[in-house]
Amino acid sequence: MKDPIVLFDGVCNLCNRSVTFIIDHEIEPKIKFAALQSKFAKQLLNSHHINGEAINSIVLIESEHKVYLKSKAVLRLSKYLNRPISFVQVFSIIPSFISDTIYDLIARNRYHWFGNTATCRVPTPELKNRFIDSAILS
Repeated sequence: MKDPIVLFDGVCNLCNRSVTFIIDHEIEPKIKFAALQSKFAKQLLNSHHINGEAINSIVLIESEHKVYLKSKAVLRLSKYLNRPISFVQVFSIIPSFISDTIYDLIARNRYHWFGNTATCRVPTPELKNRFIDSAILS
């Protein structure tokens, strides 16, 4: 795996806005994206021994052995973003049980607070090569 991959909830408005934010603020455009609902994401999670049906988190996969979930994924993602956003990494010193508690609160309420859509984000033609298997499987 050459480029990092972000797996996100394709029907969550907050998650889709987060993907747009990442694209708009990347140091260089190299992150690939896939909806958690896609066949690709399910296979990738399975290959990392992660139950895709139970996942309620953003996932960052940097390599075969580096997989980040929840707050660790968000904090790790900031290293790919322009300054001053990249300085968010400093919050990595916060213990996971605290940062993941905050993450879980937002994750549990994301549809209520930010809404959701019936389908995954459809990338523009310019961004199509950055999205992997963007179709939702029923």
